[in-house]
Amino acid sequence: HKLKENRLEVSAHQQTLLNQLREVTGTTDVQLLQQALCSNISEAVAFLTEKNAKVPQQDEATYYQTAQITNDRYISVGSQADTNVIDLTGDDKDDLQRAIALSLEESNRAFRETGITDEEQAISRWVLEASIAENKASLKRTHTEVWSDSPNPHDRKRQDNCPVGLKNVGNTCWFSAVIQSLFNLLEFQRLVLHYSPPARMQDLPRNQKEHRNLPFMQELRHLFSLLVGSKRKYVDPSSAVEILKDAFKSSESQQQDVSEFTHKLLDWLEDAFQIKAEEDREGEKPKNPMVDLFYGRFLAVGVLEGKKFENTEMFGQYPLQVNGFKDLHECLEAAMIEGEIESLHSAENSAKSGQEHWFTELPPVLTFELSRFEFNQTLGRPEKIHNKLEFPSMLYMDRYMDRNRDITRIKREEIRRLKEHLTVLQQRLERYLSYGSGPKRFPLADVLQYAMEFASSKPVCTSPVEDINTTAPPGGTTAQLTGEQPDTSVPAEGSGSGPQAQQQQRVSIHKPFTQSRVPPDLPMHPAPRHITEEELRVLEGCLHRWRSEVENDTRDLQASISRIHRTIELMYSDKSMMQVPYRLHAVLVHEGQANAGHYWAYIFDPHQQRWMKYNDISVTKSSWEELVRDSFGGYRNASAYCLMYIDDKKPFLIEEEFDKETGQMLSGLDKLPPDLKEYVEADNKLFEREMEEWDALQARKLQQEKLALAAASVAAQPMTSQHDPEYMEHQSPTGDSKHLQEDTERAISKAAAEHDEKSPEALLNTALKVEYTRLLRLAQEDTPPERDYRLQHIIVYFIHNQAPKKIVERTLLTQFADRNLGFDERCKSIMKVARAKLELIMPDEVNMEEYEMWHQDYRKFRDATAFLLIGLELFLKKSYVEALMYLIYAYQYNKELLAKGPYRGHDEELIAHYRRECLLKLNEHAAVLFETGEEIEVNTGLSIMNELVVACIPLLLVDEMEEKDMVAVEDMRNRWCSYLGQEMEPNLQEKLTDFLPKLLDCSTEIKSFHDPPKLPSYSTLELCERYGQVVTSLTPSRTPADGR
Repeated sequence: HKLKENRLEVSAHQQTLLNQLREVTGTTDVQLLQQALCSNISEAVAFLTEKNAKVPQQDEATYYQTAQITNDRYISVGSQADTNVIDLTGDDKDDLQRAIALSLEESNRAFRETGITDEEQAISRWVLEASIAENKASLKRTHTEVWSDSPNPHDRKRQDNCPVGLKNVGNTCWFSAVIQSLFNLLEFQRLVLHYSPPARMQDLPRNQKEHRNLPFMQELRHLFSLLVGSKRKYVDPSSAVEILKDAFKSSESQQQDVSEFTHKLLDWLEDAFQIKAEEDREGEKPKNPMVDLFYGRFLAVGVLEGKKFENTEMFGQYPLQVNGFKDLHECLEAAMIEGEIESLHSAENSAKSGQEHWFTELPPVLTFELSRFEFNQTLGRPEKIHNKLEFPSMLYMDRYMDRNRDITRIKREEIRRLKEHLTVLQQRLERYLSYGSGPKRFPLADVLQYAMEFASSKPVCTSPVEDINTTAPPGGTTAQLTGEQPDTSVPAEGSGSGPQAQQQQRVSIHKPFTQSRVPPDLPMHPAPRHITEEELRVLEGCLHRWRSEVENDTRDLQASISRIHRTIELMYSDKSMMQVPYRLHAVLVHEGQANAGHYWAYIFDPHQQRWMKYNDISVTKSSWEELVRDSFGGYRNASAYCLMYIDDKKPFLIEEEFDKETGQMLSGLDKLPPDLKEYVEADNKLFEREMEEWDALQARKLQQEKLALAAASVAAQPMTSQHDPEYMEHQSPTGDSKHLQEDTERAISKAAAEHDEKSPEALLNTALKVEYTRLLRLAQEDTPPERDYRLQHIIVYFIHNQAPKKIVERTLLTQFADRNLGFDERCKSIMKVARAKLELIMPDEVNMEEYEMWHQDYRKFRDATAFLLIGLELFLKKSYVEALMYLIYAYQYNKELLAKGPYRGHDEELIAHYRRECLLKLNEHAAVLFETGEEIEVNTGLSIMNELVVACIPLLLVDEMEEKDMVAVEDMRNRWCSYLGQEMEPNLQEKLTDFLPKLLDCSTEIKSFHDPPKLPSYSTLELCERYGQVVTSLTPSRTPADGR
């Protein structure tokens, strides 16, 4: 028969029900809770919530059920049973209590079959209560928005051997976090990849489990094989997810709980491997690799009124409470001891009850569920616990092993004694550090020092108020306080007369630097009136001695406290208690609140010896410092939800596979069995074909653009063989043409003045030198930020960025080849020579592709400038919705330019600041609209968030080194998460629940935006003037840096 039988003793179930009743009713009396549990669940709730309930008689045998072995499931995992539909939509006043009772009664059955934890049951209770509060038990949720793939498949191509991500197909970050953690356990990966369905599939009973588990196992194999050998940056897990969602019977937009999903996943895998194991080992006890990998055993040692019991239980994921503990060891210590346990190791027949847990066998993969949710009775919903909880990268489990029971008890007793001593010392130290009997307290050493300073001050013989003249207070303050009005009937000499002069005299001008002068003989501090030298000598001696004694006592207390802390820390540091090492393999992180959030995982790569962050499609290098920041909690709404440790003495868990014949390490497709290798190769061919089709499409588009450009060039300039850039064209003597034409004619005139008799070619060469010298001087000039000469001329831009000489020469020659250059014969002749020189330039002399690339960069620089100035103008006008897209594209264009060189674009920090500020302003505006509660305003606010803010958040997260952007995103999320604990209308709660997962999604996948805003055509002069004006309008701390 299956291994699933003979699991989960009643003790764990009994404790779960006690915890549930404690949570729901607020009752903390353990004895009273046990009495209540003698009846059924509904009666228990009524008994504990009604004031005059009759106390049922307790059956002494109740507690002994914890020692009896039943045929139920393990604590951690179980099969999915059919779910009953409970109608709670009636108008009965006691609906809430009835819902809680029914929920607990349902959980009584579900626990035995599924192993759902207390935490999940609390969430289930909240769902029921929320349903009653809203009078809509079957409230429909809208489909959540899913990030779209980039249309360019090259953006989705895997780089080298980088890990493959998983696409979020609609609130499935929980799936990605767990699957990636398990996939990176190489032993687990091998088990899944090499799993083969039972050979006698047709002979097996076609029950619901097999209809579900075996197809899921096949989809999981396909998914793992793609994670191994795909050429895609990330893969789509939809097929496996859909099977899971059907089993959960949940809507697509519901966020699944990590522990719930992990329980279900391991249960299904165990079922699948169990079928295979029974087929392979007929007549023998089947061995299930999932059980061997993830399940361990502990010994429950209990006592009830002096009667002892022991029993062995199996466990999978071990649940730990977070609230009230500072680190993982404190959580474990509390989880291993329940109730009063003195009688366990006492010869006396004590009436106290309790039990200890001692691990007899630890699994290779040890998983801890950190319970970070508690049910808020006042609000009627679960709340997340954001407290900080530290955990080590290497965890030694020796102190919790049954074989070390005796020595651990000794050490625990020693620690208890030390902590009692520590408490006494800390209380004594507190009396020194917080001295006094009033509400305000100070360190005693400081009090004595202040007394010494007072006694040593120079004595004064007068009262502190006697030497102050109260007849003429500065600024008329006293007169105002006493209600007296100053006499203003007689004007001062030369001040004029009449109502205006009287008004001027009534308004007193306070002059702090002339009217509040301290009298020169007033001491800086209070001082004694009379003190003799003998009194001062005695008092100083006493105070000095007492202060020294206090300081010595304080130091001794602090040193003793430090020594005790150190002794406790080192209590388990001897080698005998460091023989069971477990290394941290993965940390599953949750960001958000109890009913909405986002999951991602940090996973250690033992071969590269570094942490990796798996965040849906994004897989990036990370560090222990980043893990600590996001996982310990207390810093923001992110904290660890699940910890996965692996036995450090079992390297096979993470060892790569080697070829038995060649001895070489297997990698990529070589790791896959033939059927999966064929599957991945087929998918890779599809992806390669997609890239080829994209490349062909882009080549056709480029060819069409070139043909259209050539046709337009011929139509506009039939006499010209080369098409000049738009900012070099001179079709009319206005705008840029006129400005550039004047510069060119000045250069020609200056050249002619120097060489009056020279030929047109000689004049052209001289004019070119004159113009280049002028532009070089502009490029070298130290100018304020608002006057950027790169905007005035392309050659200045080229000089700043060290463009090749040939490209600079050709660009300058194009300037002199303008047919609208001038009407005198000298300019026309120079123009003709310049055009002839352009015709004579051979293709091998100037790389035209490189030439066009430089001009494209300059066009992009001007566009980035236009986006920036329009965005800043709109921002300063508080038109944030309109400003955002301009600032977004200004940043994107500018970033692409700066990637080629530091002077290709504008100050990145400036644009990032206003992009960030614009998003913060929009977030604030949307939140204010949401708070109104009005349908139109709420929809407008959420529309702003969905279409603008949420869409732009990945742009801020893509570069995680930009701390200010990260903080801004955190502030925006915190603003909306703060609404979760507030009372609001059901329709608002529904909208908020739908919206928050999008906001909390940490994916850096960029959602495709609309096309860039259409830019007006600016002349160079207008562009420079408007850019200068808007930069001048900025605050001094936010003007661009001049790094040229």
